[in-house]
Amino acid sequence: MLGLKTVHHIAIICSDYERSKTFYTEVLGCTIVLETFRAERNSYKLDLAINGTYIIELFSFPGPPARPSRPEACGLRHLAFSVDNIENSIAYLSGKGITCEPVRIDTLTNKRFTFFADPDGLPLELYEG
Repeated sequence: MLGLKTVHHIAIICSDYERSKTFYTEVLGCTIVLETFRAERNSYKLDLAINGTYIIELFSFPGPPARPSRPEACGLRHLAFSVDNIENSIAYLSGKGITCEPVRIDTLTNKRFTFFADPDGLPLELYEG
């Protein structure tokens, strides 16, 4: 048996470190666990937590290549966050200048969800419930 227990972290490479750091901390409300600058790579690694749980590693690398990032692109589809009230969350993001797609209904669970994007166009989802 492989013995998987949980998802340990999600790694994200950004094109503009300060812009993405601001987005993930000030807009999404992630807290900084540890920030490291690796001079040999000219790269930052920012460990972030959601509600006290370590979850995201934000990396900066000089000149990262672009990647398709629509929710239906082949590969890792998106990163989803659970919220209690989707309207309140959409209103909050709207107040920060972030546009969400129209709310959809998951036909399997009957739960509501929407997509928005991080500063590099990475698809992020809010899932109510």
